[in-house]
Amino acid sequence: MDKLDLKIINALNENARRSFRDISRKLKLSLTTVANRIKKLENEGIILGYIPLINLDYIGYNLLVIIGIRIAHGKLMEVERKISKNPHVYEIYDTTGDWDAIIIARFKGRDELNKFIKGVLAVEHVERTMTYLVLNVVKDEKRAMLSYK
Repeated sequence: MDKLDLKIINALNENARRSFRDISRKLKLSLTTVANRIKKLENEGIILGYIPLINLDYIGYNLLVIIGIRIAHGKLMEVERKISKNPHVYEIYDTTGDWDAIIIARFKGRDELNKFIKGVLAVEHVERTMTYLVLNVVKDEKRAMLSYK
């Protein structure tokens, strides 16, 4: 990957629906160069896909939570795989520190959250959870701009 690839990726991050022609104009490149570079980035697994960014608050999922989970030794992946199947779960991370895993999840209300937490606690090998309710999102950057050093 070079500076040109990063410029193309950043242009796609601004708007993934932007046409190759628009990108070529913006970056002052030939249409063929842009198309070939994007195909190469896709084939190499650098660009994994294109998805819409959804305003989850607008469709009612306005309860965002971060949940720390302590899991019995040696059972991390098994428990994470089971929990990841729940449609409320958006992200799961293996972490260092007090919690073995961190879950990011969205709910329409407290009842859904309550049911989810009780379900997680019922999963074999889950020892403990700690739930943090997000009061305000200061930054949620889905379109990270990349720089080349």
